[in-house]
Formats: sequence, structure tokens, C-alpha cells
Amino acid sequence: MKNKGGVILLTVVVSLLCVYYLSFTFVAQRINEEATAAATVDNTTDYAKKQQYLDSIWKEPVYNLFGIEFTYQEIKETELNLGLDLRGGMHVTLEVSPVEIVKGISGDSKDADFLKALDMAKENIKGTQLDFVSEFYASFKELAPDKTLASVFATAANRGRINLSTPDEEVVSLINEEVNGAIERSFNILRTRIDRFGTSQPNIQRLQGTGRIQIELPGVDNPTRVRKLLQGVAKLEFWEVHEINEIFPTLQAMNDVAVKDQQAQLSELVVEGEEAAPAQTENIDDLLGSDDTEADTASGDDLASQLESDSTAIDSAAMASEVSPLFSLLQAQYGLIYNLRDTAKINRVLKDEAVQRSIPSTIKFLWAVKPIRSQDALSQDEFIELYAVKTNRGGKAPLTGEVIIDARQELDQRSAPSIGMNMNATGAKKWKRLTADNINRRIAIVLDGYVYSAPNVQGEIPNGSSQITGNFTLEEAKDLANILKAGSLPAPTTIVEDVVIGPTLGKVAQGQGVMSIVAGLGIVILFMIAYYSKGGLVANLALFFNVFFILGILAQLSAALTLPGIAGIVLTIGMSIDANVLIFERIKEELRNGAGVKQAVSSGYQKAYSSIVDANVTTLLVGLILYFLGQGPVKGFAITLIIGIICSFFSAVFITRVVVEWMTKKGDQSKISFSTPLSKNFLTNMNFDFISKRKMAYIFSAVFIGIGMIAMVTKGLTYGVDFTGGRSYVVSFEKPVVSSDLKVALSSTFDNQGVEVKTFGADNILKITTSYLINDESDEADANVKKALISGVADFTKLTYVQDDTKAGEGDFTIASSSKVGATIADDIKNASFESVVFALIVIFLYILVRFRKWQFGLGAIIALFHDTLFVLSAFAIANLIGISFEVDQVFIAAMLTIIGYSINDTVVVFDRVRENLGLKQGSDLKPVFNEALNSTISRTMITSITTLIVVLILFIFGGAVLKGFSFALIVGILIGTYSSIFIATPVVIDFNKKKN
Repeated sequence: MKNKGGVILLTVVVSLLCVYYLSFTFVAQRINEEATAAATVDNTTDYAKKQQYLDSIWKEPVYNLFGIEFTYQEIKETELNLGLDLRGGMHVTLEVSPVEIVKGISGDSKDADFLKALDMAKENIKGTQLDFVSEFYASFKELAPDKTLASVFATAANRGRINLSTPDEEVVSLINEEVNGAIERSFNILRTRIDRFGTSQPNIQRLQGTGRIQIELPGVDNPTRVRKLLQGVAKLEFWEVHEINEIFPTLQAMNDVAVKDQQAQLSELVVEGEEAAPAQTENIDDLLGSDDTEADTASGDDLASQLESDSTAIDSAAMASEVSPLFSLLQAQYGLIYNLRDTAKINRVLKDEAVQRSIPSTIKFLWAVKPIRSQDALSQDEFIELYAVKTNRGGKAPLTGEVIIDARQELDQRSAPSIGMNMNATGAKKWKRLTADNINRRIAIVLDGYVYSAPNVQGEIPNGSSQITGNFTLEEAKDLANILKAGSLPAPTTIVEDVVIGPTLGKVAQGQGVMSIVAGLGIVILFMIAYYSKGGLVANLALFFNVFFILGILAQLSAALTLPGIAGIVLTIGMSIDANVLIFERIKEELRNGAGVKQAVSSGYQKAYSSIVDANVTTLLVGLILYFLGQGPVKGFAITLIIGIICSFFSAVFITRVVVEWMTKKGDQSKISFSTPLSKNFLTNMNFDFISKRKMAYIFSAVFIGIGMIAMVTKGLTYGVDFTGGRSYVVSFEKPVVSSDLKVALSSTFDNQGVEVKTFGADNILKITTSYLINDESDEADANVKKALISGVADFTKLTYVQDDTKAGEGDFTIASSSKVGATIADDIKNASFESVVFALIVIFLYILVRFRKWQFGLGAIIALFHDTLFVLSAFAIANLIGISFEVDQVFIAAMLTIIGYSINDTVVVFDRVRENLGLKQGSDLKPVFNEALNSTISRTMITSITTLIVVLILFIFGGAVLKGFSFALIVGILIGTYSSIFIATPVVIDFNKKKN
């Protein structure tokens, strides 16, 4: 083997990187256990207290690796993430309404044709990927062919951009620009809110080509608060800023009050006989500084003298000084700058009731939105400014964002990034007065309570047009321009998908996932040793590296491990064996033909290589299609599958070859074997006429699929909520509840609209799905449906609803998880699923055509894949007909595409042997050649099917209710995929080569 040293080096490097990144996961788990222990009293965990513990160490070093210190924040950013289904939390998809945006651009025009065109466009794009603005324009011209868009959009707000003579094409371009800008602004605002929400590892992404924004919040325990946070209107304000010398006496007074108040609290603890632990005392000292008031005063005097000298230096050493919290700051030209890790302490002081009473009504404190890096090159510290803004009796800002009509990123006189903005007439007047009153002072630009910028006013601005300069990067200037513009266009958001998973259900899913991996690994390991002896040990070593690399790479990519992702790992365990099976079966074949051990190993790897490449590439193509076209859980599954395929190829082909060549370096004297007495002659020297049985196979498949089609027409399939739209809830009870009886009771509760109740993994857990108020996606509708559900379940069971599923007792029930999918997004998911299946079939056909150079091979493969798809659908329909219900949803589509990948994997191995045999026997009759190929590969086909089937059965048994339908589809798919590669795909090639058979 060439490049053996390169393989070893790459293996060592990747292994060390995986150990490095996975070490953060183990540290994070240890800290999480410590936080849980600190917040647990009498076996009850206070999750708020646990979060406070974690927040307190967010910026603190918690891990020292070879002298390099990492804060808890850095640990969390690098650990292997767990998806919501394994951890609990909330997944939300919001849709920014283009209808309201376009109305806003028109100045809320009442033109009848305009309004009707908006309604038509909204209806036309449902369930499609059509562009709203294009559909709106087409509808407008259909309704009013002689009317121009300028007649609607030439308003005062658009003066200078649109006039009555502006061509339609320019107006459409401007509308597109404004719609995309409004969506981008909504995204930026939401991202800022999420970053400030306090949940670790939030994920927010804009779904390109749509007005949708997808958000994942692991571990949140207040979904109502999240919905309000996400859907609330952005609040943009302009505030006058106090100079530090103006508030210095207030800071001194606040500090004195804080010290006395904390001292009084300590005195009360001593009086009550509760001595503070040393660690607590140190923490209080750190929070409040010296108990000596004179020392505090000295610190204040020192600060005052520095302020008088207008010091602008940022000295990191000053931050380490042992002074009280309100003065443990760096002196900047304008304000108060604190070390970012001290913000929690400062907030506690500012929220202290006694301190609150000492703050004048004319002062309000606001934090900057982002920290700044220390100027000390050796320091990794980050600092953040605390602003003191001027307030009035009503507490309202002098100017708010509604007055801004335009904002854009531009360059200032120094060619540095800046922001230009324009205001309406009302805003221009207020801005003129505000800037005139604050020359050489600062005005803070505040969004949702955080200061984005506080530029210094150089002079009065009379016309409402001004430029904001500062230390901006180009991206920051663009973002701030977007934020400033947020008040000019209404961009309301609607929650079109909403999934909430409770922590208890997440813990159960974790246990089921780990059980699936361990059980699947264990059985496959034993099977490989029993079948391939020492060769099996080598295959198991490759399997270990495969799983290890998958987890390490997921951690490196900061990807989330989800329950479908675990399914991908379990599936990869079975499929990664395939390459070693191909290699070992080839080696055994060479040994039977009389080759020496070294020659057999070399020939085995060489002859198996093309089959392994084809099998892996086709499955990889399916994984890529799943990733780019799939959503939510499908995407998580695809990421794991793609990584697994790449890792299994490297470990099974390259790592095993290094090990096998090392074990066989003594040639025929080497003590290595690739079979046991049980497997030595298993399925060898077969001469079965598979091709002659093809008509029987055709009849069997036609009958089964026919029955399935009839079942689909009569009974149908059970579609998941992500395909039908609606709301779904997983309800947990302490004791079993009869699902059919509860369904009858809930029918009247939901106004006799569609309701389905079925067990979800256990008799005491039910999944309730309803189409009640399906077309109403408002928060009020969500609340009404949930209220009706709770009322109906409570009336039927006589149990009490408990919101926290960790505190449910014997007489209680709880909603462990919930999901809502709007009708529009359900249509999109169905269409995307259909497109992904069709696209996968086309791509595979083209790949087979290129690789095998004959269209008959591509056609045979595609017919077999269609056959497998219809067979699995028929199996679901027949199961539903006899009372065994599995949902058809996004995860089912992932299973179908995996089956396609698995089936084509089997098929290309047979085709590869056919191609090899045809090359050796030019001009031969096709039937014997194809039969020989099938007989020579049957052992590999059966072993791969058995190992993969084992792990999928484990997944079916231990994977939990969420993956029941997924694993059932895979069981059927593996069986039928093996069958179709032998009795459908290969015979079809024969039947379309009539001249040669």
C-alpha cells in the first residue's frame, strides 16, 4: 500500500483533534452536573437557580488545557451540542409577511386593484416556491393592465425614489429591495433578541429564498415568553446621554448604599446564627470591595481626579484593582466601561432595592449591545460600556424610530464605514431641537433596551438628514443601518411552526438513543468476530474509529446531535460494515482460488475498491440531497449520514488496510484468518438460477403493491402534522389511558373537527393531533387550542394539569411536548419532500449511466428504486389497514431516501461484478453472466443486509416512539432493497437487452 505513512499521520491528527474537541463536551457535562447539584435540594432541582449558577461562571476560566485557559462560554461554544429532541427546548419558524411590507411601502394604499392583487398573490404562492413580488406584479397587471405601479407607490415617503413616471420594472426592483431588506432587518433584530435571551447555544438562520426565519432555543422553559419576545415590535429610541462627571455624585451615593445594604444583610445572617461560608464571604467582598468606607471614598476621589484630567487610556491593570463594583471600571472619555465578566455583579447591585431608591428619576442605566476587546495585545479580556441616559417624568424617549424613513450604510470623510439616515417632517423638527441641545454631547441609539451606538453631536442638524460615525466595521454599519430602518416598514412575523419539547421527554430520548447505539454496536461487533475471526477484529477497529470520528467532527463543526442524527449513526454502524464485507469476501475468494495471503489481501482491496466507491458515492449523493432540500430533523440526519459515509470509507478502506498489511507482513506464515468454521463455506460455490425466477418476483411485487394501493385508497396513510398542518401534543400520565375513549371525549371539545389520539411509545403517553383552528396561526388560537385540550383531558381523566413535567405526580398530567405547523409550511414541506425524492432518483440514474456507460443499467436501478419506494408505502398502508399506524412525515421521507441510498448500494455492487464479468467474457450470453455475478456477490449481500437489519431492529426496539415509523420503514426497505437488487434491478437490465439474452 502506498502512502501508508500519510494514512497513519492523518489518522493520528484527526484522532487528536477529535479528542481535543470532545474534551470540551466532557468538561461541559461535568460543570452541568455541578450546577445541577448546587441547585438541587431534596431531589428537586431549581432550574432558575441552576441557570444563575451557570451564568455566574459564563466568563470565568473553567478548563485549563496545557496552560491554555477556557471560559465556560468558550466551552459551550465548542462542545458537542445536543438537539432539542435530546435536551428539550423550543424550535420556532417565523414568517415575515411580505403582504404587510408591500402595504407599508405603498403608504397603506386603499387602491382596490392593489389590495386584490395582494390577496391573489398570497393565495397563488401557497405551497409553492414562487416569489411573492413577482406574483403580486403579475396579478396587478392582470387586474389593471392599464395602471402603473407608480400610481400606487408614488407617495410622500417614497419621494426621490418613485414618481408618477417611474417604470414598473424600477418599482418592482425597489419593492424587492425593500422586502428583502425588511426580512433581513427582522432577522437582525431577532438575532439580537435571541443573543440577549440568556439561553446557551441558540441557533437562528434565515431560510434562503423565503421570508422565513428558523430559531432553535435549547433548554428554554417559558415558551410563552419566547413567543412574545420573537413577535414583539422592535422598539427603537434616541436618548440623551449623561456625562460621567454629571452622575459621579449619584454613583458615589449608590455605592455607599450598596455597601451598607450588603453589610446589613450579612449582619442579619450572623444574628440568625447562619454564618456565611468563606467562599460566600469572598464572593461578597469581591462584589462590594472593601468594607472600609474611607477606602471607597479614596477610590472615588482618585476616579474624580482622573476624570478631571480627561484620561482616555484603557489600562487593563486598573480593572484588577480591588474597589467597589460601581468604580471597578476603566475610564473612557465618555462613560463607564466594565469587564464583561463583571456585568452580572453590576446588574445585581443596580437591581438592589436600596440602590434603586438612591437613583434619581432622571437617570436610567443601559448596557451597550456588544463588548469591545482590550487594547492590551496580551489580554483576552472584553469590556462593555454602561450608559446613563437622561429620562423625564413620563419615562419616554425624546425621539423614537417611527420617524425614520430611510437608513443606509455609507462612507464618511475618512472613507470609514458610517450610517446615513433620513427622517420625516415631524422627526426632522424633533431631531433639530435634540441635536441643538446636545452639541458636543452624545445621543444614544437604543433598540430593545440596548445601546447600539452613541455618536457625539458635532452641530445642529436642521433637515432630519444626518450621518452617524463611529468605530464601525462595514458589516456593523450595514447592520445598524438595517436596525435604524426597522421602524420605517411594518414587518410583522407569524409563527408558522412551533415545537416545544419538555426536558423529561428529552432525557428519555437521550437514554433511548444511547441504548440504540450501544446495543447496535455490541451485536455487530460480536457478529463480525463470529463470522470473520481476526478479520472481524480489524473491521470492529474501523467501526470504533468511524463512530469516534463522527462524534469528534460533529463537535468540531458545532453541529447538533439529534435523535434522527443518532439514527444516522446507528445506520452508519450497519452500513460501514459493508466495505469491510466487500473486501473480506474478495480476499476469501482470492484465497480459495489459490493466491497467497499477501497477494489475496492486495487483490481483495483492489477489486473491491470500485464497488466501495460506487456504493458510498450513491449514498453520499442521497445524503447531500437530504441536506440541501430537507428541513429540521431531516437536515440533522443528513449531516450525520454524510459525515458517517466519509468516515466509514476512510476507516474501512485505509485504516483497515494498514492494520491488515501489518498483520500479514509474514505472508503465508501470518496468523490471520477471515473466516471461522461456521462461515468458511457459507454461501460459496452457489449456482442458483436467479434470472429464471424474475417473472415470479414481478408477480409477487405487483400483487403486494396492488394491495397497498387499494389500502391507500380505502384507509389511506397516517400523515404527520408537518404534512397536514395543525397542532400536536404529547401528553403524559402516571397511569395508562385508553386512547380511543379519549378521542371520543375530545371530539366535542374541538368542535368535532379532526382529532387523532394514539399511544406514543407507552400506554401512559398519548400523542394528540388536531386540525382545530388549523387556519388560524395567531397566538390567541394557540392558547385557545391548548386550553381546550387541557380542559378536555382534565374532564375525561379527572386529573390536574401541571405545566412543569418534572413535577407531575400521580394525580396529574402534563404536556411533554407540542408542535404547530401552519398549513402553508405544511404544503412547502410536502412539496420539498416530493422534490427531494424525484431529484434523488434523477441524480442516481445519471450517476449509474456515467459509471456503467449503458442506459439499461440506469433504467434497471431506477425501476428497482421506484419499486422499493412503492413497496414501503404499500407496507405502511397495509399496516394502517390492520390497525398498526405509523406516521408519514419528514423523518419518513429521510427513511425513504436512505432506503434509496441503501438499495442502490446493493444494486451497484451486483452491477460492478456484472461489468467485471462482461469484460472477462466478451460476447457471452447475458443470463449466465448475470447469474454468476449474483451468485458470487450473494454472500456479501446477505451479510451486509443482516448486519444492517440487526442495528435497525435495535433502533426499532429501543429508539422510542419518535423513530418507530422511521425504523419500520428501514426494516421493510432493507429487506425489499436486498430483494430488488437481485430480482428486479438485474433482471430488468436483461429484459431491456433482448438481443443478447
